[in-house]
Amino acid sequence: MQLVVLKLGGSILGKLPTQFYRIIGELLNKRQCLPIIVHGGGPAINQMLDSLHIPNEKVDGLRVTTNSVLEIAEMVMSGQINKQIVSEFQLAGVNSCGLSGVDGKLLQSVTADETGKLGFVGEVEKVNTEILTTFLEAGVLPVISPIGTDLFGQHYNINGDSAATAIAQALEADLVFVSDVDGVMEEVHGQKVLLSALDEQQIYERIACGNIYGGMIPKVEAAIKGLVNGVKRTSILNGLKPEDIVAFINGESRGTSILLRKETYDEPVHISE
Repeated sequence: MQLVVLKLGGSILGKLPTQFYRIIGELLNKRQCLPIIVHGGGPAINQMLDSLHIPNEKVDGLRVTTNSVLEIAEMVMSGQINKQIVSEFQLAGVNSCGLSGVDGKLLQSVTADETGKLGFVGEVEKVNTEILTTFLEAGVLPVISPIGTDLFGQHYNINGDSAATAIAQALEADLVFVSDVDGVMEEVHGQKVLLSALDEQQIYERIACGNIYGGMIPKVEAAIKGLVNGVKRTSILNGLKPEDIVAFINGESRGTSILLRKETYDEPVHISE
């Protein structure tokens, strides 16, 4: 059966409609696919760090994670956000269970930076897929917080896009980045245009010229890495249009599909201002 990893960005979490949670539950209950949720939490972590006057630095888009920052990241993502998402699914009638990458050594991790300048930022070395398939076979939706652990019990803060990609790779699943925009947008003749598909070369050309920037960069880069390492399909979709997720599951083109090689693309969709 089709496995789908859905990464919920921190910017979309407070905006997702009840219909989103119901649709994901229906996909699972009707066995149209087996979904797995991975979430971020950057904005909420930033807010908590600011309120506690804890330094909040970033290097190349990655949060420098000191012991203090790690404690806050784990508290916010695994304690607050994870349980909020689980509660929303439960209210929508979806049997779900919150996990962090520490539980069952789900996300066995190593440091992402041997120089130490990033602190306790990790990358996933191994995914315990057995724990995920056990939940899915029982009809339970896994909701995962991207905090990992190494063999010695050290916890790591993991970029949510990277964690979702690692899980999708391990399961050879489809990968969907759920955002608050329709996909990768580009301005053409004064109009915003949704790019229905981008290959690796086109992505890096747009990053170089600044058309792809900010939080979209780690998404497209994670998508490319995933496709190289076993992910079947990947797309960036708008969580405010949950029907697009169903269409994607059914093989239709929605959002921006990320590809490794140039293929025949649909005509761009024009979005009004």
